[in-house]
Amino acid sequence: MEALLSLAFDNLSSKDGLKIRKGIRQIEGLLAQICLPNPAPRAKEKRRPSTQVLSDSTVPMSLQQVAEDPAFREFFRLQESFEWNVSSQLITCLETLLGMPNGTQSNQLILSALDLLQGILLLHPPSRALFRREIFMMLLLDLLDATNPPAIQAQTLLVLVTALLATPESTRTFEQMDGLLTVASLFKSRGTSKEVKMKVVEFLYFYLMPETSSNPERPGHQRRPSKHVPIKAGPPGQVDVRSIRTTEEKQQMLGQYLSNVADLVEDLRENTLFAIAV
Repeated sequence: MEALLSLAFDNLSSKDGLKIRKGIRQIEGLLAQICLPNPAPRAKEKRRPSTQVLSDSTVPMSLQQVAEDPAFREFFRLQESFEWNVSSQLITCLETLLGMPNGTQSNQLILSALDLLQGILLLHPPSRALFRREIFMMLLLDLLDATNPPAIQAQTLLVLVTALLATPESTRTFEQMDGLLTVASLFKSRGTSKEVKMKVVEFLYFYLMPETSSNPERPGHQRRPSKHVPIKAGPPGQVDVRSIRTTEEKQQMLGQYLSNVADLVEDLRENTLFAIAV
């Protein structure tokens, strides 16, 4: 697995669009092997319609099945080390892509990298701590710029939700860097597409939820000290882990930029949106 990741990282660090695309696909292929079950032998089974066979072979495993898989355990272990952390490599790749001339190819690569980054942050929650760092959070805010296509803005908002999910430290960094102003300005801009505005509303619902602090553990293992702590530790002294804000506090902050925040909070409480546990 290390050899495959090393090869993929070499491609992701390139400034050649074709190599970057290859690196993204290599990691996607690795994740597919981990998250999709291997098709069972069917030699002795009765012939079934091809559509049913295709459907059976592409059904992803449940989270419980994935967590119990040795390949996933190894992948999760490697993500604890900065050297093999896929999220940090994708962030660097996105920085490179933003510096390349705008065009259909680079925009498509940005979308692919963002989609993959969202998946990695869901599979390895400790990697969300990377966004406690201002330089990484700024990357997401830059991707929300009005000069970027609506598709990139919409996908960035999804990544931002995942990056802040059960990670109040990253949320504080988002607030400190005027993230609320950025998102509110995007919503109020006449040039913002309807699709992106809907994504902004969904993000605001998520942001206004009561916060919980999570400390994700390695699947199937009890908590114990680790020699590899760069993903969990982060720069000391920047954000107090105990600094968890209530919905009322965040409503007041967001109210500086938008006028209908009270309606969003009321709707959130009545419909219990985003009632998920991660």
